[in-house]
Amino acid sequence: MRDVAALAGVSIKTVSRVVNGETGVSVAMSERVKAAALELSFQPDLIAGNLRRTGRRSRSLGLVLASVDNPFCASIHRAVEDVAHSRAVAVFSASTDESPERERALVAAFTARRVDGLIISTACAPQDYLQPEVDAGTPIVLVDRPPVNLTVDTVLVDNTAGARGATAHLLRRGHRRIAFLGDLTTIATARDRRNGYLLAMRTAGAPVDPALVVENLRSVDDAFEAVQRLLRAPEPPTALFTSQNLVTIGAIRALRSLGLHHDVAVVGFDDFDLADLLDPAVTVVAQDPVAIGRTAAERVFARLEEPHLPPAETLLPTRLVVRGSGEIMPRPAIVSAL
Repeated sequence: MRDVAALAGVSIKTVSRVVNGETGVSVAMSERVKAAALELSFQPDLIAGNLRRTGRRSRSLGLVLASVDNPFCASIHRAVEDVAHSRAVAVFSASTDESPERERALVAAFTARRVDGLIISTACAPQDYLQPEVDAGTPIVLVDRPPVNLTVDTVLVDNTAGARGATAHLLRRGHRRIAFLGDLTTIATARDRRNGYLLAMRTAGAPVDPALVVENLRSVDDAFEAVQRLLRAPEPPTALFTSQNLVTIGAIRALRSLGLHHDVAVVGFDDFDLADLLDPAVTVVAQDPVAIGRTAAERVFARLEEPHLPPAETLLPTRLVVRGSGEIMPRPAIVSAL
């Protein structure tokens, strides 16, 4: 700023006013300052300026998600970004890849950059490593995963009810051999969805075959291979409950590769692009990731304005979207012919 002031022949205070869009500077003088800044390739230090002006705020948020390229996480990201953009706040985001060590490193990197708040879909349990940030007054909102040994704002989905409803939907169509394909058992939401499946099966008096409960599936390829194994078994399932969007995609690919996509019912947890255009279209338990992201971001900003707000848990519902794949009736003879 001193260099810009010297080149423009004005005071540093005048440069500050122009850079920050303040009044009290003539048009001619403002143009001189802007020309000097352009010539010197000057960029204001927004963090330093905001720390002075806004009670040590950096006008930035840290967003830590499982994988920013997953459609579910991407929708949360966009919703947080939209809320932050309306307040002229930047969002820094990164993926944990479900690694607790990576999560801790990312949180440390963001807090070192003095982000005003953190929104985290945590891979860690417990999350008490975040307590020093809570004590320091940093707003923290956990999304999608409940806190363990930490009292903070949370935005969750009723995963157990959603999974129970999906499984009950298949049971009402006459299915009894329903396979459950789940994510990592270390993830709370994956355990909740398995519990919902088991609850629906037991309530209906349907037997739970341990061979049909397949967990720790982390990719489309994992799910593809698991479904192929299940359907080539002596007693294959007549329906699949796939409890994560990438798992659903892998399952559908496996069914199509075997020519069974019109014979084996599928209900997936999480909607995904083009699910309604497949043949058959995919019945899903839909979350609202936009509502998750928006609610979390608004909670961060509310806590920045009122630091002493009591921590709140927001539980969002799911909805069953009926499209066709979940309405296929049992066809055991066709499946067993493989």
